[in-house]
Amino acid sequence: MEAYKNMLYRFYVWRSEANLVYKVILAFIFAGITGIFAQLKIYLPFTPVPITGQVFAVLLSSSVLGRHAFLSMLIYIALGVAGVPWFAGCRHGIEVLLGATGGYIVGFLLASLIVGYMLDSYVRARKLGNMLVVMFSGVAVIYLLGFLNLAFILGSFKEAFIKGVVPFIPGDILKVFAATAVSYAIIPKEMYNGELDARRPEIFRKAIVALGTISTAVVIAVFWIKLLTVEKASLSLIKVSTFYGAVILILSYITLKALKNYK
Repeated sequence: MEAYKNMLYRFYVWRSEANLVYKVILAFIFAGITGIFAQLKIYLPFTPVPITGQVFAVLLSSSVLGRHAFLSMLIYIALGVAGVPWFAGCRHGIEVLLGATGGYIVGFLLASLIVGYMLDSYVRARKLGNMLVVMFSGVAVIYLLGFLNLAFILGSFKEAFIKGVVPFIPGDILKVFAATAVSYAIIPKEMYNGELDARRPEIFRKAIVALGTISTAVVIAVFWIKLLTVEKASLSLIKVSTFYGAVILILSYITLKALKNYK
């Protein structure tokens, strides 16, 4: 186990200090991984947005590449537009970016930047609870951009929310937990990158409180909207309330703990 931790620590130190060529190579590798996960898809009959494994790939690349995950997502999008068939359904071209799923794909850029920066810059972001908040905030960004783009295309905020957000929340919550578990297992808990919270811990506390509050508010909003779409009390209602309730409790606990420790 100690040898495993030392190997991972050496990798992250090397990755942090590597020259541009190696960073670009790593970015290409994870762009390819994102393209592979994009093909793990399930199309739903009532929405033009498929369920894919891309969110998991984006979060994983952010934990491995840190702030350079942004470059990986940029390569993924640029080459997909240029003709590499690795968007969901082996699609490619600018029409995908301008279509119903374009907002989610652009959201990968911003999510990778936020999650990668937080995990790369703050040692305390690598604690399990804080990492969950960071991961959830990344997914919230993807949803926000995807929702706004879909609303523009469909001409309805309500329809975009029902078709582009609500059906995907449970699956993406599971992806967040999976990505967090993997990331927590591989990311060193020691400094390797001149982390900011070693010098100014108050910066991280402010960031995690803000991200935790926003993430909790988003999940609560979706939770109630989802409940309103359930026609009557049923097993579905129990599942929905239990699932979302657990996530709300976890995020709320982490946020309140961060507020308590805020000085």
